[in-house]
Amino acid sequence: MTIDRRHLLYALTGFTAAAILPASWSSAHAAEAHWPSKPLRFIVGYPAGSSPDMQARMIAQPLAQILGQPVVVDNRPGASGNIGADLVARATDDHSFGIVGNGPLTSSQALYAKLPYDPVKDFAPLALVGVSPLAWVVPASAGAQTDKALASLRQKGNAASYGSTGLGSGGHLGMELLKDALHFDAVHIPFTGAPGVVSALLGGQLDCALLPISSVLPLVQSGKLAALAVTSAQRTQLMPQTPSMREIGAQDVNIEVWNALMAPAGMSAAVRSKLSDALLKILNTSDIREQLLRQAWTLDDASPAALQQRINSDRKMYNALIAKKKLQLE
Repeated sequence: MTIDRRHLLYALTGFTAAAILPASWSSAHAAEAHWPSKPLRFIVGYPAGSSPDMQARMIAQPLAQILGQPVVVDNRPGASGNIGADLVARATDDHSFGIVGNGPLTSSQALYAKLPYDPVKDFAPLALVGVSPLAWVVPASAGAQTDKALASLRQKGNAASYGSTGLGSGGHLGMELLKDALHFDAVHIPFTGAPGVVSALLGGQLDCALLPISSVLPLVQSGKLAALAVTSAQRTQLMPQTPSMREIGAQDVNIEVWNALMAPAGMSAAVRSKLSDALLKILNTSDIREQLLRQAWTLDDASPAALQQRINSDRKMYNALIAKKKLQLE
C-alpha cells in the first residue's frame, strides 16, 4: 500500500503535538467542556430573608435550568458579609461562587486591620445583581423639608444623632460623607439591623438615618417617616418624588448600595465566562427585573465590566473617607 508522504507528515506532526501536551492541559479542557459536572454552591454571606438571600434564590432556579445542575444556596452570615466573601475567595472547585454586598468588596479592607481575603486580588466579577440608593429619613414630626431639617440638625450640633445598621455599613459611611457635604454634626448610634433603626426613628430616639429604600418605603408612604432625599446624584424611580443629593446641595455625594455575583479569582476563565453568560441571560429578563423592582432594587448594566468599574470607583471613595475619619474596626 502506498502512503502519501504529505499525509504521513501531517499525521506525525499531529501525533508529536499531542504527545508533548501536558496531561493537565488535556484534563483541564475536558473538565471545562463537561462543566458543570456536579451541583453548584451559591454562597450567601447574609441571613435568610435578607436582600442578598432573596436575590440569590431568585436566580438559583433559572440558573439550574440553564446549566443542568442543581444550584444550592449556602447561607454563611456574619461579619457584615465578610465570612461569606472569604468562603467565595477560597473556593477551588470551579463550582462555587457567591453573592457579595458592596461593603466586603469596597470598604472592608480599609476598615478591618485583619481581613482574611484580599478584595482586589481574590475575586473575579460575574454580574451586578441590584442597585439602590439609600433614603435619608427623619421622624415624621420633623417634616420632609430639607432646609428645616438641616437647620434643626445644625442647631443641635453634636446633640443630634443618627442611626445605622452597623459600624462600617453603608448608612454609617454614607452619613459621614453627608455630614461633611452639608456641614452638620450628629453622633453615630449603630444598631444590628434596619428594624432597630426604624423603631428608634419612630420613637423619636434618633434624628435621622440613611436606610435601604426597601426598609422605609412603606413607612414613608404611610406618613410614619419623612424622606429628605435619596443618596444618588439623580432621582430614582424607586422614590420618584424624593430629591436627589444634587438637589439638596450635596454635589459630590453619590452613594448606592449594590449586590454582586462574584467568582473566586482562581476559577478558570472558560468556566467563569460560561457562568457569567448564564447569569446575565437570567438578569436581563423582564421577569427578574420586575422582581427586583418590587423589592426596591434597579438594574441597568449587569455586565462584569460595569461591575468592576463600580467596585473600583466605590473603593476609592470609601478608602478616602475611612482614612480621613480614621475609622478602624476589629
